Amino acid sequence: MSKVEIKVPSVGESVTEGVLSRWLKKSGEAVKSGDPLFELETDKASNEVPALVAGVLTTSVAEGDTVQIGAVVGSIDTSAVAASASTPAAPAAQAAVSAPAASGNGPHLSPAVAWQAADKGVDPASVSGTGPAGRLTKGDILAAAEAKATQAAPAAPASAAKPAAPAMPALPAGERVVTRQKMPSIRQRIAQRLVEAQHTAAILTTFNEVDMSKVMDLRARYKDSFQKKHGIGLGFMSFFVRACTEALQAFPAVNAQIDGTDLVFHNYCDIGVAVSTERGLMVPVVRSAERMSFAQIEKAISDYAVKARENKISVNDLQGGTFTITNGGVFGSLLSTPILNPPQSAILGMHSIKKRPVVVDDQIVIRPMMYLALSYDHRIIDGKEAVSFLVRVKELIEDPERLLLAV
Repeated sequence: MSKVEIKVPSVGESVTEGVLSRWLKKSGEAVKSGDPLFELETDKASNEVPALVAGVLTTSVAEGDTVQIGAVVGSIDTSAVAASASTPAAPAAQAAVSAPAASGNGPHLSPAVAWQAADKGVDPASVSGTGPAGRLTKGDILAAAEAKATQAAPAAPASAAKPAAPAMPALPAGERVVTRQKMPSIRQRIAQRLVEAQHTAAILTTFNEVDMSKVMDLRARYKDSFQKKHGIGLGFMSFFVRACTEALQAFPAVNAQIDGTDLVFHNYCDIGVAVSTERGLMVPVVRSAERMSFAQIEKAISDYAVKARENKISVNDLQGGTFTITNGGVFGSLLSTPILNPPQSAILGMHSIKKRPVVVDDQIVIRPMMYLALSYDHRIIDGKEAVSFLVRVKELIEDPERLLLAV
């Protein structure tokens, strides 16, 4: 028998441990080289770890366990590749076969969930799944079993009630389920960094509004030809990234950081673009954005969005960054005050585009308007610089030809 150990790989210099959040293959299952084996969740990113060889998997660490970098979490028996097809089904799989079939939910049942349903006497067809793509989880089955037991519990004897107690209104019909789960490492780290930002920086926010008419008109006229030539859509984010790089070079303090008693200035613009994922907010970095074309910026953001959705963002993708842009408008936010992304000194918040009456040349007209918010560290950035930076961004967005001419 030839077994190859599965070790937790290094995912970054500053990362020493992580959580094996879930196995993507089951113990006893045949795997191919390159197949994703498990998800490793660190305080910075979630990574899928692939198999380096083909064979039959044996796991030695449970889901949810904290593991050190370099630790052995299982092995692959390479000599069992040929025999894996004739190997009897694992106990969990056999249990799944003998478990009651779930009409409508059959495709969503894993062997472990099927066994749990059979053990608890729960009909999977009567339970709504909370996992990806509506998949039933063990937690769904346990919650349903608990609710079933609660409903079946006998009522308290009438003599036990206090005669003087006032009558309580009947509760609405339906389940009242409370679940508890461990906070993911990424969410813990996000919470830590947000509180750290609030406690260590003198955060102040300044606001402005921008008329999006010209950008929207420019985008409408050229989005089809842009898509045809570059193979990527033309969004609003590339306009704001370019506008911010111009403004950052005009007001370098907004692109700087505090390191102890030193001020660190950057002659480049590494722009973090906030991306929302199921595991929380991630901020991958578009590096040297001041040198990039609109198409290059759009392509970089699109690639990061795909990697984030597929949990393939690496630690290197998230490290660094001199300034951040976050777009709450995609979720319908009209106005907000974004929190700094330490050790950066400023962050720009974009919001929903809403048609509003504004005065132009002494005439009231309807224009598509967006509120902008710049949160900044007042220890390094004065109010004049912050306001001037935001005005510069506003001017460039309202006259986008200036972005092309750099004036």
